[in-house]
Amino acid sequence: MTTDRKPLILNAFEIGASGLQAPGLWTHPDDHSRDYNKIEYWTNLAQLLEKGKFNGLFIADVLGPYDVYNGPHNFTAAASSGAQFPINEPSAVVSAMAAVTKHLTFGITFSTISEQPYHFARRLATLDHLTNGRVGWNVVTSYLDSAARNLIPEGELPPREKRYQRAEEYLQVIYKLLVSSWRDDAVVVKNRVFTDPTRVREINHEGEYFKVPGPAITEPSPQRLPVILQAGASKEGIDFAARNAEIVFLTNFTPESLGAKIEEIKQVAAKYGRQDDIKFLQLITIVVAPTHEEAEKKYKDYKAHGDLEGAQALFSGWTGIDIGQFGEDEELRDTGSNAVKGFVDNWTKLGPGESPDIKKTRKYVADQITVGGIGPVFWGTPTEVADEIERWVDISKVDGFNITYAVSPGSFEDVVNYVIPELQKRKLVWEEYPEKPTTYREQVFGAEFVNEHHPAHKLRWTPQYTKEEFDAKLAADSQ
Repeated sequence: MTTDRKPLILNAFEIGASGLQAPGLWTHPDDHSRDYNKIEYWTNLAQLLEKGKFNGLFIADVLGPYDVYNGPHNFTAAASSGAQFPINEPSAVVSAMAAVTKHLTFGITFSTISEQPYHFARRLATLDHLTNGRVGWNVVTSYLDSAARNLIPEGELPPREKRYQRAEEYLQVIYKLLVSSWRDDAVVVKNRVFTDPTRVREINHEGEYFKVPGPAITEPSPQRLPVILQAGASKEGIDFAARNAEIVFLTNFTPESLGAKIEEIKQVAAKYGRQDDIKFLQLITIVVAPTHEEAEKKYKDYKAHGDLEGAQALFSGWTGIDIGQFGEDEELRDTGSNAVKGFVDNWTKLGPGESPDIKKTRKYVADQITVGGIGPVFWGTPTEVADEIERWVDISKVDGFNITYAVSPGSFEDVVNYVIPELQKRKLVWEEYPEKPTTYREQVFGAEFVNEHHPAHKLRWTPQYTKEEFDAKLAADSQ
């Protein structure tokens, strides 16, 4: 282990539904994720994570049911198994969790097709105010047509390239509203003046997809711009992340492939003058117990509660390919679908006693999904799990992990009680939060705002400029 390593970033990975990456495990007697629609579920989880010194909680989201499997428009498997359906809106619980914690940060998933950027900018700023700057936005463009049918006039998702072009403009509008519309010191609250009107300006954005004159209707929030997160793995998604993301979420099955993906994104980011100002987090599930035998027993017990139909609904939604069209005993490597073959070829995670030469059929892949979803499972004793975490860090140079659950809150309790103490012994994670509560960006980057290489940096209206001077500066910068 190297001695100059920075503490790993540890996020818990959740969703406003039961069984995020573990379809069917709501049937396990130790799982309480069915209580996702009760506020105590979230406040108790937040306090547990802060007790364990987690950096943050990342909340995933989808905007429609998984209805590709045995489709079209067939959400039977998703509904019966509870595979991310039903699902609640992700931001509603954040203020309550912030009220019972001081340090835990919150990454919230919102799609650029879910609402107009003018309204969403207010949502972001409000959350940033109410959490004292502990919020980030996971920017997604959506991948389920079941969402598009209800949210966009065309009734189906545009091609990926168009989705990201629209998302880029959406993000530019957010930048302008939150960073360029109000000067840092616009709110004065003295001499019977609340806001100095000379320090507020319209953004007058006119683009291909949006026309937003402004001004923003929220005052500058603690971070000005919540932390930007992103999880796209496509060519377009990587380019979008390289330009805009501060934290990138990845899912790979080996540390070698993870390291290669990190390097790929860094190389693209370098074209935009960025590279070292992006952090990378890998999705994992941890199954841990005091002994190896107990951990193996626990893993197998979890698998026995998995729902294979729900797993196939998720697989089909993730890939866009109806896995139900293939025979139950058909080797998925032999299908005509490159999407499925690529997905299965990368599937290298193995459970106890499984051979890497096992035939990868529909049932096999579905069974693997039931614990860990599309990410690897680290299982064993605290020492074995910590060894695996350390191995991945040393090989891939990843900055941290998005840790999801098999059962909630039990999986997170096990991480807090068994794994984090072992990581602390190895100086892989911090033992305490900073003495003074910090914003999300300060916690991760030690910085108050994005650095000079981020596209939002030059858009910030600071007190050194009058309105006229700032308008001139923006005009000059755009040429």
